Amino acid sequence: MAKQVWKPSTLLSPLPAALVTCGTMEAPNVLTVAWTGIINSTPAMTYVSIRPERFSHHLIAESGEFVINVTNDALVRAADFCGVRSGKDTDKFAEMKLTPLPASQVKAPIIAQSPISLECKVTEVKHLGSHDMFIAEIVAVQVDDKYLDPDGKLDLRKAGIMFYSHGEYFAQGKKIGQMGYSVKKKRPKNPKYAKKKEK
Repeated sequence: MAKQVWKPSTLLSPLPAALVTCGTMEAPNVLTVAWTGIINSTPAMTYVSIRPERFSHHLIAESGEFVINVTNDALVRAADFCGVRSGKDTDKFAEMKLTPLPASQVKAPIIAQSPISLECKVTEVKHLGSHDMFIAEIVAVQVDDKYLDPDGKLDLRKAGIMFYSHGEYFAQGKKIGQMGYSVKKKRPKNPKYAKKKEK
């Protein structure tokens, strides 16, 4: 199999197309961020990387707080708009008919239409070059209960979670496996074993 060597670039894919909220309930702002992810389990830690010239940069830098709102297919237009318009001269919440709701642990609002909102408090800022990385602890998570099954388990297949890949948006596709399935032991097909299990 032949491969070409290209210059360094941001070809990791797919990525979230997250709506990151900042500011306050009285003066909310939102921008779309693809440079985000989970970086630690205990405590739960995440990050967003934002260019210093973005309007939201100083809001997050001053408050030390933000919310990562997961997007789905219903939010694709809002995610695109909030990525190409500035909160400096546009009320993106009003333009996209997004509903701000109070967060439980931070002053920045969550987005009512988002299936999952991660409330975050900044612990460190790294100046990397084109972007500053805001490393943060996830201090609370809000989940839309319509994506919970009768047992209270989160089923995001119903949400149509959205992803970003090199300038295009995609909705969550078909399930092709689950964590650990590659090493899971198969049950014997022996009829005797099945009878024992029934007893």
